[in-house]
Amino acid sequence: MDSAVHTLSELFRQLGLPDTRADVSRFIAVHRPLPPEVPLAEAPFWRPEQARFLSEELQDDSDWAELIDTLDASLRHPGPHPGSPLPHSP
Repeated sequence: MDSAVHTLSELFRQLGLPDTRADVSRFIAVHRPLPPEVPLAEAPFWRPEQARFLSEELQDDSDWAELIDTLDASLRHPGPHPGSPLPHSP
């Protein structure tokens, strides 16, 4: 397993999504709140390859898993991002 530390911007880039801080914040604002009964990888806004990536990375507990969990938590919270600022590229 790669021990790299990733950012949300890098995760969005990996998913083929716009990846600036504003893009990430806008994506979260548009798609939240994600209902608790819907697993992140099964959310209707993912393309099949994005859903597969999210599911596989979580299942493998890869170096992306913690960041995917952070995105998941952010999408489930109905207001501004919970907790501390989300990790982004500088």
